[in-house]
Amino acid sequence: MPSPGRIDNLPGSGQRAAGSGQRAVLVAVRSAGALHRLLDVLPVFDGDRRITTRFTLIPGSDFDMDALSALDRAGARTLAWDEAVRTRHDLILAASPKGALRRLEGPRALLPHGAGFNKAIVGDGSAGVPSGLDPHYLLSEGEPVADLHALAHDEQVRRLAKYNSPATAPRAVVVGDPTLDRLLVSAPHRAEFRDSLGTGPRTLIVLASTWGPEGLLARRPDLPGDLCTLLPHDSFQVALILHPNEHSSTGRFDLSRGLAPALGAGLVLPRPYEEWAALLVAADAVVTDHGSTALYAAALGHPVIDAYDGGHELLPDSPMARLLAAAPRLPAAVDLPDALQAALAMDPHGPASGAFSLRGQALPLLRRHLYRLLGLRPPTGPLAATAFPSPTTVPDRPRAFAVRAEVSGDRIAVERFPLHTQKSVHHLAAEYPGSGPRETQSAAVLWRRAADGSSHAHATAWTAGGWTALVLAEAPGCRTAVAILTRRRCLLRHRTAGLISLRVEPHHEAGRVSYADPAAVASAVHAWLSRNAAHALPVSLLCDTGPISVRVHLTHADADDVDYEF
Repeated sequence: MPSPGRIDNLPGSGQRAAGSGQRAVLVAVRSAGALHRLLDVLPVFDGDRRITTRFTLIPGSDFDMDALSALDRAGARTLAWDEAVRTRHDLILAASPKGALRRLEGPRALLPHGAGFNKAIVGDGSAGVPSGLDPHYLLSEGEPVADLHALAHDEQVRRLAKYNSPATAPRAVVVGDPTLDRLLVSAPHRAEFRDSLGTGPRTLIVLASTWGPEGLLARRPDLPGDLCTLLPHDSFQVALILHPNEHSSTGRFDLSRGLAPALGAGLVLPRPYEEWAALLVAADAVVTDHGSTALYAAALGHPVIDAYDGGHELLPDSPMARLLAAAPRLPAAVDLPDALQAALAMDPHGPASGAFSLRGQALPLLRRHLYRLLGLRPPTGPLAATAFPSPTTVPDRPRAFAVRAEVSGDRIAVERFPLHTQKSVHHLAAEYPGSGPRETQSAAVLWRRAADGSSHAHATAWTAGGWTALVLAEAPGCRTAVAILTRRRCLLRHRTAGLISLRVEPHHEAGRVSYADPAAVASAVHAWLSRNAAHALPVSLLCDTGPISVRVHLTHADADDVDYEF
């Protein structure tokens, strides 16, 4: 008589008391990327006290040290490899067939660790065979290594059968993609993610770079910095999603050092677990090489721009190859506006449909098949993908700008760029004193944002009026000092026009409210005052900052603004 909840005559014994119903699941990882993929799967066991989960690190990967760190960050209980190979497990979960996976005893379930099988890695396994479908890794003495292949699309099953023994394809099931399901349920959080990133009304351009010699960052290392230099700061935000292997092989320290100019100009560099996905949801367009991240972007409906410079890795009839063939090309950073316009006219869903099916069903289907391997009846409660958390990486806020300003009557258009831009500019503007002595000596506009109240028992504070007077005294090259009190309220001291209170209206459109950066508005007012310093107040100006226009009202300084504790 079988024990309650037990299905007899199925694989998996592990180390448990006979009939106890307890099962041990081993998660076998070779890299941080594979671990992240499997963490999206493990909710199938949530709430089931019969299941214990342990992790082991398959030796031999170039990226195993970062995988170990990722396991530690996840709070995972680990099993030493030597012990793992001595134990029979009830289920082994893996997202890569490489390494010594076949040495682990127990039924093995294998998932892809990306969207589809799009690349063949030169010098690794069989030539011209998709990484992840290679019989060099999937077969052992002609027999399949995995008892279950959990794939995202019927096309993947056909390709699995094409490259492997006839016994392999019957072990494949189509379940969809658990990571895509998380992206889809995260879509309603798009505005929240953008708020966390400080994107506002700007266009968020996400660069997606895979790892290896044909990746975007390897081929075009200057592209992130070039885009940050060429694109107006108030119109665009730029982010860079890197493959986890790139984080592992280079390290956050050296990545940040190499990308320092772009990071200083506001580039967003998300962490490789979950945060990358939040950036993808928040994106307005994705510039990509041949890595599969862009297929997720296409499935979300985001415009895709091709920045892959060719090579030997991309397989010609893969979903990623079809996506790139349909996407507009980006020859150089300066061509982004034209490429973006072309990408907006393209429907990316078609190419993505060849990589994903059964949307929203991955976890329920995986639960059914994994519990079959475990020999247990699955829990009957609801199971659904969860949204990704909001990003917590805060991009650097640039401390200085080269400002282009065009004054036409009472309307001013402002564009801000990094100081080393090649564009002709009207003036330099900088934060005082945070931007440093060289910038503050050169800037015509110096600003400071009001800080949060101090919690110290003994404290002193400048008033906005006192601080602006101090700045003009200490920085003789400065023409305008601006105390940013709130996002709608500033006190400006101009050498000729004197003290002026600014009130900035937000931009209203389709039920949403957007705010311009007060520092950009201050630069617009400075440009107007350079022609109209003797103009009688009050006056109302229209400031174009990036995609929005805001009305700003200039009046003689308000006493509350002058005395505002700064």
